[in-house]
Amino acid sequence: MKTEVYILSGFLGSGKTTLLKRLLEAERNASRKVAVMMNELGKVSIDSNAIEEDVALKELLGGCICCTIQGQVEAQIQGLLMDAKPEVIYIETTGAAHPVEVLDAVLSPLFAEKLNVKGIITTIDGQRWLQRKSLSPQLQQLVLEQTRSASLVIVNKMDELSDSEQAKISYEIQSINPNAKCVLTTFSSVSIKLLKNEQSFDQQTIERPKKKETTTLSTFVYQFKSAISQTDFEDFLRGLPDSIYRIKGYVKFNHSSLPYLFQFSYGMPLYMKEDMNLPLNLVFIGENIDWNEISSSLKSLERTVDRGTNQ
Repeated sequence: MKTEVYILSGFLGSGKTTLLKRLLEAERNASRKVAVMMNELGKVSIDSNAIEEDVALKELLGGCICCTIQGQVEAQIQGLLMDAKPEVIYIETTGAAHPVEVLDAVLSPLFAEKLNVKGIITTIDGQRWLQRKSLSPQLQQLVLEQTRSASLVIVNKMDELSDSEQAKISYEIQSINPNAKCVLTTFSSVSIKLLKNEQSFDQQTIERPKKKETTTLSTFVYQFKSAISQTDFEDFLRGLPDSIYRIKGYVKFNHSSLPYLFQFSYGMPLYMKEDMNLPLNLVFIGENIDWNEISSSLKSLERTVDRGTNQ
């Protein structure tokens, strides 16, 4: 069974840690095995004392999970999966984290098929949202990205807002991200059932008729069974929509006995030859993508090589 993953996003002071404590209490009542990863920009942990001793905890200090310490994330998650064997992992990010980059850091091709990313939960300080125009352009953009990428938005400090302010916030958030649930509350008081009803970001096993995605940002893992043509693979990359933001993983070409580490970001591919065989998994992150179509294209790359071999 895959380990569920929830990413907690939002500005410092918006209620992430309070939400995490509520979620851990609910998981304990359900007797589920839980692990937590906490990321803080400073070198000293501030919130880790909020985690009970019976919960497996990994701390990422001194940088942001989505940029400066991205390389540590893979080792920490792999350690949790091997040692704690949790049913669910909660990842509390820094206030500066960009959701797409966090997903990119979390989904290693070495174990992506073992994770089921259930959602990005963004917490928002209601008063700060109303005053966001006073922030720098970069921070305004970050707030919008955290909101636009969420599958669930929790607006805190509802008790400090008038009815008209609550309506204004709800309307603005639904305009930015019509696919997300928006809950107005105080002290991150939400039902865990609301989270458990989230549609998974993991699109790997979809074999059903096409339908509109309920979340815009989603992930997909494809596992190659054989080597492919590098020329055909690069033709495939050139045909991808701009809304595929990241690809990373291992791919083996028919001119080589060993795989390449492959990374793709902002339309730029990067290859690095490996010195050992590794699982041929490719992890995709995109927005409004028909992953069935992508899967069919990748399967055709393997079939093309098979036909060439048999001729």
